[in-house]
Amino acid sequence: MPEADTPENRDSEATQTDAISSSSTGLASGQPLRSPAFRWFFAGWSISMAGSAMSPVALAFGVLEVTDSAVWLSAVLTASMVPMISMMILGGAIADRYRRDIVLRLSSLGAGISQAGVAILLLTHQHPAFLLPLSALNGIFQALTTPTLRGIVPQLASGRGIQQANSLLASARNITRMVGPSAAGLLTVSVGGGWAIVADAVSFLLAAACFARMSLPDLPHRTKGGPTILGDLRQGWGYFSSRPWIWSVTLAFAVFNAVNMGVWHILGPVIAADTIGADGWGLVLSARGAGALLATMVMVRLTVRRPMVPAMCLMTLVAVPLILLGTGANTFWLAAAAFAAGVAAEFFTVVWSTVWHIHVPERLSSRVGAYDEFGSFASIPVGQLSAPLLAAAFGVAAVAVTGGALTVVAMLLPLLLPSLRRIELNASEADRAR
Repeated sequence: MPEADTPENRDSEATQTDAISSSSTGLASGQPLRSPAFRWFFAGWSISMAGSAMSPVALAFGVLEVTDSAVWLSAVLTASMVPMISMMILGGAIADRYRRDIVLRLSSLGAGISQAGVAILLLTHQHPAFLLPLSALNGIFQALTTPTLRGIVPQLASGRGIQQANSLLASARNITRMVGPSAAGLLTVSVGGGWAIVADAVSFLLAAACFARMSLPDLPHRTKGGPTILGDLRQGWGYFSSRPWIWSVTLAFAVFNAVNMGVWHILGPVIAADTIGADGWGLVLSARGAGALLATMVMVRLTVRRPMVPAMCLMTLVAVPLILLGTGANTFWLAAAAFAAGVAAEFFTVVWSTVWHIHVPERLSSRVGAYDEFGSFASIPVGQLSAPLLAAAFGVAAVAVTGGALTVVAMLLPLLLPSLRRIELNASEADRAR
């Protein structure tokens, strides 16, 4: 296997930390649900995902109900995304430097409070400008949560249990993605999107309570004169920049996220409001969740020795619903394409998470993951802000079809790297604990 894929040995302090973590959390190699800490994490994750699955539909149509403007919707979503991206790298250093369970419960508590504020503004039909600071606050909490989640699974599962844990978490997320958007669409049509945001706020608070019941061991005491947080960040960058199999996928998803957020998340609700309606759009999003759920159920038992080639090839299917959206397809065809895209995207997600947890050292996971997230998310505001302008200049169909073509190219280009094609999922326990 190429050097980029070869596991490295950890220093003795990191190895000692993982040994303590394994014994203290009841970590199970093959069955992660045997671990009490993983069960509480799984419960909190599932509850949080249930609320978050309702939020995109509710927020999009809540803002459109007040403003009838794609520009305002773009501004509200961008107000959350910019601080999330700008704080992501710092969030990764914090997640590697402090106990991840504490970071997770505090960020969930803060997200619940800020989402409650968003719900109040939507329910009282305030001007969307008031949503901007709360959206920014949500973005900051997300910047702490995302890299923390990237590094926590190897502390709660090991060996074969890593892929099973990732599949279980993805299954819970996709069940909520299947049910949540439709529920949000119905709530939006009947009583308004604000009540779905209320559910999201409550879910964050309940998740924080669950995370408080799980307890990871304290990290080793940092000696005086040890690495500063800036030094930690430099170490994470050094690892990230020296692994082409990581940064090539990061660049691919920078293209995909810009296109997906611009076409699907900004232009999608605008088009749906004039065609299939909020309830139809909710059904399309639920179909994508159903496809993703099917993929995760299969991935609980399926293991592909070298999974990145099929994972990246399948990701080209996510271009199909973008193209159909721009060409005015009806609910049935959009839902069918979204279902296939859900299967492809979730297959990739489980594969990538498992590859990450096997081949990236746990002590660096959140920092390196933060650079990965930053690189793949940094283009999102560009897509969000430019999509309405490009659609006005060239038409929705041209923007959507071009975006779909760019997505296909972006997903296939990383496969030119031998180091990516050769990555395997058969690392031993000794390799994983590097």
